[in-house]
Formats: sequence, structure tokens, C-alpha cells
Amino acid sequence: MVPSGRNLPTLEDVASAAGVSTATVSRCLNEPDKVSEKTRERVMQAVSKLNYSPNFGARAIAANRTGIFGAVIPTMENAIFARGIEAFQKALVEKNATTLVASSAYDPEQEAQLIRTMVARGADGLLLIGTERRPEIYEFLSKRNIPTVVAWACSADKSQSYVGFDNRAASKRLVARAISMGHRSFACISAPTSTNDRARDRVLGARQAITSAGLDAAAMPVIETDYSIENGREAFRQIAAAAPLPSLVICGNDVLAVGAIQAAKSAGLDVPGDVSITGFDDIELATVISPALTTVHVPHRQMGQLAGDTLYSLVKDTEGPIRIELGTRIVERESLATPKQGQ
Repeated sequence: MVPSGRNLPTLEDVASAAGVSTATVSRCLNEPDKVSEKTRERVMQAVSKLNYSPNFGARAIAANRTGIFGAVIPTMENAIFARGIEAFQKALVEKNATTLVASSAYDPEQEAQLIRTMVARGADGLLLIGTERRPEIYEFLSKRNIPTVVAWACSADKSQSYVGFDNRAASKRLVARAISMGHRSFACISAPTSTNDRARDRVLGARQAITSAGLDAAAMPVIETDYSIENGREAFRQIAAAAPLPSLVICGNDVLAVGAIQAAKSAGLDVPGDVSITGFDDIELATVISPALTTVHVPHRQMGQLAGDTLYSLVKDTEGPIRIELGTRIVERESLATPKQGQ
């Protein structure tokens, strides 16, 4: 029982109830893997019985850490980040850390403000998506000794930690595969490339594949639009209106590609008979659309988990940078086929 005169149970109360030292209670709460299962169960029973809650404010002051990790993502409306962020959060929850997630709506100014706010709120480390941001943001984080991990991309900055993949190489492989099937005319639907390094690299990868095949990459129109199914529809309508129709429409992600397929079918076109369409990411939409979408599979869950583990290690003073490049693979489904003769 909690001694009379106290409103809240203390670490000492839990230790007394469990018959262990306060140091053992602390290890159970902060580093449970270092305590035997039997002892851990006894301590957690005492915690539950007493309704004990750690004093995180005192712990943060003592350790100069809050146990809070931030993630700033471009959007919460797109499933491309859902799997990875869930895995990121799970990896940190297993280490008794707290995760804060915020969305910048693809706005660089809003992202910068969210980064500053999370640091002000005591975030020990931050997960950021992609490498495209102003140098002063990285300087701000460096001066405050806030570890960061970039995900969904590989950083050319050798001092930057990342857990990501090569967007340019993945896009190049996909388009090279289409070229090997006979495709010679192309159009591209992409997110805005000026502030989105992932989108920019995917377009560059497509152009590199086309150039490597001895074709004219400059002849490929690129329509830039925000990620949404409706925007994918509208972009395809623009491509179809500017005849002749290309044999392949390369989409910067699966959401845009689904919109493109819907627009093509609404216009009476057969996919892939009249036009092939590809995506990027391999989210669930890729398998439920008809025809099923040929795309690039990104290991979102593995990336999120490794990003959480990596950021935690950096905050725990593991010497950085930690740089992990993950592989991607082409998933061939029904939306890509050999083009009609003459396309």
C-alpha cells in the first residue's frame, strides 16, 4: 500500500511492494530486456497495483533526455507513409520511448516550423522524409545536438544518417524493363520536383533509362501535380488530349497511377492494350485496381523499423552516421505489357 500522507506512489513504493531495489524497478521500466522475466513480472504487477506512473519530467532532467522521438512526414493522407511510420513507432514503443508524428502537407516552411516545435517540446531525435530542406534547418539541429535520420531516400551528405533506398536507380530499372518489352514513347506524371527529392530522382531515373536506350528523353512530357487519385486522373486526361498517346505512362507513385488507370478506362482505352501504366511504392491500391498495377516495391515496414532502431541508437550516443540502403524490386502485374506495333 502507498504510505499515508502521499498522494502519488513513488519508485520506492514500487520497489518495496515488489521486494526489489529501486535500481531494479528503474531497469524494468527503462531497459526491460536487462531484467529476468520473473522479476519483471513481479515489478509490473506492483506498478499496476499501485497505479504508479514514472515522473518523466524528473527523469528527463536527470538524464538530459525526454524519451520523445519526433517524425515529420509530408502527409497523413497517403498510405505510402502509413506502414513505415507504424513500424517506426512500434520499434520505439518497444524501447519505452514516445513518438510524436506531424504532417507538413509538403510545405517546406511548415516542415521547418514543425521541426523547431518538436525540438522545443524536447524531442531527443527526429525522423525526416527525404533530403530536400534548407541548410539552416540542418544547422539548427546540429547546433542543438539533435540526431536525425532521413528515410525514403539515400543522402549524398556523408555526415547524414539515413535508412532509405535509391529512388533514381529504382525508377531507372522499372523504365528499362518497359523499354526491354518494346516501349519507345513515354509520358510521366510526377509530384512537384522542385521541393521533393524523391519525385525528382524518380523522373531523373526514368530519363536516364530512356537516354541509355538511345531514345530522346526530352521528348517525354512530365506533368507535375500533387499526389491524389483525382490529380492522377486529370494528368492522364492532359496526356491523352495531347496526342499521339504514348505507349507507357510512368507515374511517380501508385496513387497517381490508380487515377491514371481510371481515366484511361473512362476514356474507353484498354490498359495495357492501348497504353501501359506503372506506379511506384506497391501499396495495397496496386493490387485492388483493375488491371493490377506494375510498380516498384518499397520495403516500408522494414525501413520504418530500422529507422526507429537507428534513431534510438544515435540518441543513445552510438557514433554516427549510420547509413543503411535498402533494396527495391519491380513487381510486374497486368498494367504493363508489350506495346502495340507502331507505338
